[in-house]
Amino acid sequence: MSLHLEKAPSRVAAPPPPRNGRRWRSVLDIRAMPYFLISPYFVLFAFFGLFPLAFTLWYSLYDYDLAGTTEWAGLGNYAQLLADEDFWNAVVNTVGIFLLATIPQLLLALLLANALNKRLRLRLAIRMSVLLPLVTSVVAVAVVFTQLYARDWGLVNWVLSWFGIEPINWRAERLPSWLAIATMVDWRWTGYNAIIFLAGMQTIPRDLYEAASIDGASRRRQFWQITLPMLRPTLIFVVLNSTIGGLTLFAEPTTFYNGNVDGGSQGQFQTVAMFIVKQGFREFDYGYAAAAAWLLFLLILLGALINFLFVRRIGGTR
Repeated sequence: MSLHLEKAPSRVAAPPPPRNGRRWRSVLDIRAMPYFLISPYFVLFAFFGLFPLAFTLWYSLYDYDLAGTTEWAGLGNYAQLLADEDFWNAVVNTVGIFLLATIPQLLLALLLANALNKRLRLRLAIRMSVLLPLVTSVVAVAVVFTQLYARDWGLVNWVLSWFGIEPINWRAERLPSWLAIATMVDWRWTGYNAIIFLAGMQTIPRDLYEAASIDGASRRRQFWQITLPMLRPTLIFVVLNSTIGGLTLFAEPTTFYNGNVDGGSQGQFQTVAMFIVKQGFREFDYGYAAAAAWLLFLLILLGALINFLFVRRIGGTR
């Protein structure tokens, strides 16, 4: 009889503990490498974002002109701005055009995105077509809309004449000029916001709509009870982005008045951005323009905060 003896399994030797240098290198790779990879963004932001902000704030405290003469003014530029009727006129114009343009724009973009989210023929071509106004030159848009809103031979006044309405001088009056500029803004940016809304809608699980359909919920109720609450993060982004763009409006009203930053004969549609450019590059009062830029920055923060708190309630968050 032969005996078969089984060998005891050999123990695997544990790897030697890492040396201090290797351990610290591993820690640096895990903790420091992510910051190193995202550091180019912060470097560029500091150079092109924080530095101009600090530079503008510094010069807003001086009376600085084209000749390079500087004189300490402290908060004098801000005090002068708060008492400047032209500045407050620009603020009213900016907020008025912003409200007339942004509210219809977001509503139309939301409805357009909801329509594009359905099964359609040539769906890709239709989705791409809504971005065509965005790639159109601002100058070309201004030329077309200037012709549309011409007083004597414009298409808009011609259509209004069918209903017995007298020709409107769209550039000479405040509210008509606001409406004309608002339609320019809406025509350019509604499709862009619709695509962003559509991207947000694509992330909503289809199971929620199927379950709602089984429970008998109509498409309208699904939109209000599922789509809007689930779309809240996208809504916040679009609203904040539109707030920044609307309160810094410059290109459309400037081209509407043939490249003039006066905003009409009486400043009836001059925005704050146009006011800043006029003070800085026509009046050459850079300190005054810098102070106006900082007040515009605070206005944007206030508007963004109000809109954020308003949109935040859509999803039921308090």
